[in-house]
Amino acid sequence: MSADPDDIRGVYDRQAAVYDGQRSRALFEARWLARFAAGLRTGARVLDLGCGAGEPIARWFKAEGFAVTGVDFSEPMLEIARSRWPDGDWRQGDMRDFDLGECFDGIIAWNSFFHLTELEQRGCIARMARHLEPGGVLMLTVGPDAGEVTGTVGDETVYHASLSPAEYATCLEANGLRLTGFLAEDPETNRHSVLMARKT
Repeated sequence: MSADPDDIRGVYDRQAAVYDGQRSRALFEARWLARFAAGLRTGARVLDLGCGAGEPIARWFKAEGFAVTGVDFSEPMLEIARSRWPDGDWRQGDMRDFDLGECFDGIIAWNSFFHLTELEQRGCIARMARHLEPGGVLMLTVGPDAGEVTGTVGDETVYHASLSPAEYATCLEANGLRLTGFLAEDPETNRHSVLMARKT
């Protein structure tokens, strides 16, 4: 393992413009986003956790009429989001210790949650559960199985980790969430592994 899990913010701070320029806008995520949105009422409040510069996830939800709150720990990424949507709700915060003091109808953490260590992911699931309204929907990109791997952001190596699907189900249940969907390395989503859950 050559990537430092404690340098994730530094990587995104340094690579913000490069990452934003390289981030696909093709919306390969659309099928999962639609499935997530189908569980929400019209105009529901969505927390985009690890929102980055807002493209394309926050843009999609805003276009669909949802009230989006974007949280990210990288100020350079948030600056790009604010330049696109000056009237948007963009907040600096860390997935490892965020406490917004409010609840949302849905929380999505696409290509962000998997940067946390296994221990941090367990804590983050508990925090996300506390930030969800009863019946609220959660969607995460995770790994296909337990372990640590590396990826790239711009020209830097970055840390990724995952629990096993069974461990996620157990952790979700312990926090009042029920696993409603999991697909490992979905070929229609650029081989992302996607998890969905609902607060009971």
